[in-house]
Amino acid sequence: MVQCSNNLLGILNFFTFLLSIPILSAGIWLGKNAATECERFLDKPIVVLGIFLMFVSIAGLVGACCRVSCLLWLYLFAMFLLILLGFCFTIFAFAVTNRGAGEVLSDRGYKEYRVGDYSNWLQKRVSNVKNWDRIKSCLIYSDVCSTFSSRYASVTVTEFYKSNLNALQSGCCKPSNDCNFTYVGPTNWTKTTGPYTNEDCNVWDNKPGTLCYDCQACKAGLLENIRNSWKKVAQVNIVFLVFLIIVYSVGCCAFRNNRKRSWY
Repeated sequence: MVQCSNNLLGILNFFTFLLSIPILSAGIWLGKNAATECERFLDKPIVVLGIFLMFVSIAGLVGACCRVSCLLWLYLFAMFLLILLGFCFTIFAFAVTNRGAGEVLSDRGYKEYRVGDYSNWLQKRVSNVKNWDRIKSCLIYSDVCSTFSSRYASVTVTEFYKSNLNALQSGCCKPSNDCNFTYVGPTNWTKTTGPYTNEDCNVWDNKPGTLCYDCQACKAGLLENIRNSWKKVAQVNIVFLVFLIIVYSVGCCAFRNNRKRSWY
């Protein structure tokens, strides 16, 4: 039993070490070869994650297999911090995603979204001009609206209104339902005479690089995507936390075994 916990911890950390290599390589590759700022945004977090996993797994592997108690103690300390951070993130993710839902429209297959329906923390992220300029450039580069335009190019106006659009398509690629613009194509609408009750109507432009990327509805569509993604991540993170706690328990057993062996 004494040897079992050390061997099991060594095996687990060996596979974690192998996993850290492609993660670190992917981060380095993104930093050197990313074509846009959107792709480059991910390189540093991925590199940090890869380095963290590599050093923690080495500490756990050497500490368990070579019975080096100080390394195993550092490994357990790092694992404890990881569990604590994961627990805090899960609570935070559920807290900031508990608000927000699309508005169901009569005779429409899609919903429309309002920034004010989401948590204050999320609202502040998209209200920052510098943040939104970066996000907008990523949305334009991702071709979310050009793909949307191609997909619905041949449908009639009735078919378009019944389409099940996602949050970004609804918020960024078409004008708000409040505008009552005349439909010509998915991203081509004829403006009606104002004034408009919704400021987004003034922002809309048929130009592919403009559309409704600066609309509040586009920001709300992004927040809806973030809300859904974070909820899924938080749910998966619960399973990950359970796994980490099990590994941490095995590490505690191995550490205790090392201490016992040193007493003999």
